[in-house]
Amino acid sequence: MTTIILLSLAGAVISAVIGTFWYSPITPMGRIHMRYLGMDKLTPEQKQAEIEKAKPTMPKVYGAQFVLSALTSFAVAFIVVMSIRNGVTMGIAFGFIVINWLCFIVPTIGSNILWGNCDRAIAWKKFFSEIACNLVTLMLVGLLASLFA
Repeated sequence: MTTIILLSLAGAVISAVIGTFWYSPITPMGRIHMRYLGMDKLTPEQKQAEIEKAKPTMPKVYGAQFVLSALTSFAVAFIVVMSIRNGVTMGIAFGFIVINWLCFIVPTIGSNILWGNCDRAIAWKKFFSEIACNLVTLMLVGLLASLFA
């Protein structure tokens, strides 16, 4: 169980690294995200003011996201490690991850976009960006977990 907990923490770090890159303004996905946040309509001065306004809450937000990512990574590590230790092939263990992604994460993201305040012009782009980011993260955490199974 210690291995799975350590993999969960490592998975949260992996998630932070992927998220930082994925949502950076230099990527197409980051530009979609900035548009989703309404940052594309702001002047550079207004953007800077928004950044300054958000800075005091960022440690709490990043901390909360780290915990959420650790929980997701725990599930992935548990599924992969326990599956492989019980004789399931790595391919099938990864299949379990994909099924969980498809049946839980994809509908949750879809519901958030459908019922949230997402600009309909970018809704599909935002949906596919979000689910792809999650799938990449889950697969990398799963790959890491498979090395320690």
